[in-house]
Amino acid sequence: MGEVKDRSGRLTVPGEKLGVIEEFTPGPGTYTEEGVVYSEIVGRALIDVLNKQVSVYPLARRELVPRPGNTVIGQVDSVQSSRAAVNIMKIEKREIGGFFYGVLHVSDVSPRYVENIYDACRSGDILRARVVSDKNRTYQLSTADRDLGVMYAFCTTCGGMLELKGRILGCRRCRKTESRKIAEDYGVGTL
Repeated sequence: MGEVKDRSGRLTVPGEKLGVIEEFTPGPGTYTEEGVVYSEIVGRALIDVLNKQVSVYPLARRELVPRPGNTVIGQVDSVQSSRAAVNIMKIEKREIGGFFYGVLHVSDVSPRYVENIYDACRSGDILRARVVSDKNRTYQLSTADRDLGVMYAFCTTCGGMLELKGRILGCRRCRKTESRKIAEDYGVGTL
């Protein structure tokens, strides 16, 4: 029993033997091969004697990168007629340390037909989108769901924040109205 406790908290490396399946069930950070439980990552071994399980917890935090299915928040960097480049700032409400760009194509803006992406977003807008693909490290985004879309928009004439009145976005300063594919929590969503 003392030997088991001595193994808990010990630094492990990938491929290091931690026990056998007759002794422990494999937990997070482990794998089994021919009845032997091995460490899958560099980390600290945790042996749960009560539940007879061995796990390995990483020493270093895994980098947060966009994955298909993640909801992201970003700022529209540039807009062309059929696509917008989005600088991703958050993944699932967590700020990220690196720089990731997503691409929102006009066909992924809404379930309805959108002729021009300028009707959905403009440079400077803050939007919430879902990552639909990360093929070749190009993050393809979609705003087709109701909770997705522009969260905060800015007037293209004077730069003032657009306010939502009914389903129309209007600028208080210059009285211009503009269209966007807005999120259902426009103007109140947290960044």
